[in-house]
Amino acid sequence: MPKTVAIIQARMGSSRLPGKVLLELAGEPMIQHVIERTLRARSLDSVAIATTTDPADDPVAAFAVSMGVACTRGSLHDVLDRYYQAAKTHSADTIVRITADCPLIDPDIIDETVRLVVGSSTLSAQHSDFACNRLPPPFSRSFPIGLDVEACTFAALERAWKESTETFHREHVMPFLYEGVSLAPETSRVTRGTSPRGFQIAQLHHTPPHGDLRWTVDTPEDLAFIREIFARLNGKTDFTWYDVLEIVQQNPELAEINAGVRHKTMTEIDHRASSRS
Repeated sequence: MPKTVAIIQARMGSSRLPGKVLLELAGEPMIQHVIERTLRARSLDSVAIATTTDPADDPVAAFAVSMGVACTRGSLHDVLDRYYQAAKTHSADTIVRITADCPLIDPDIIDETVRLVVGSSTLSAQHSDFACNRLPPPFSRSFPIGLDVEACTFAALERAWKESTETFHREHVMPFLYEGVSLAPETSRVTRGTSPRGFQIAQLHHTPPHGDLRWTVDTPEDLAFIREIFARLNGKTDFTWYDVLEIVQQNPELAEINAGVRHKTMTEIDHRASSRS
């Protein structure tokens, strides 16, 4: 049977908020929220952590073990290689990319994105090599930053791993697949296109758009915002992103907490990487 694996990339060395993945959020390390919410997705066969071989990431690996979640370790800056090796280890046919700084990640969005790859969605019967619910600037997005899901076939990931040479391709994992694509509406919620490299690309959309909202954790301001959201969730764990949206809409002052944070672009890289390891 085909196997779908969500791989959560996590490391301690964030440039803007070091150690963020294990910082406390509503009484738990942030990565625990990411793991638990990802595990709620019904389309997944398993969830794994992909961290680095850097000794600084020993706590990440140890935490994964403590939660009973598989963990693989690989390159510090070549995250594409880290994903490829993890996907091989777990015999994944479909790979779902999740980042550990998204504690509001939504299981239903994960499921919808996976179905766009495997072709079993009511939104679209077509298969895709790569599907997502957002593309980075200069592309448009309609879901809040922090609900980001990418999924691809193992064959597509393997080709990217073999052929991509740009540093930002290696660090951001999947730009090689969708770079340069033009998308056209297939339905009211799905756009499709073929990338210049021949990959079939699908993007999930939401109406009305909420792509201007920032729900990820990359700075102290982001963490303060997310802590306010969890405080208003009052211990609820089975919330959806619509519950969060309602909180934000009813408390517009919350968005001011991290309104000044600039989101990174597709081609930005971590300049601490003098070479890929």
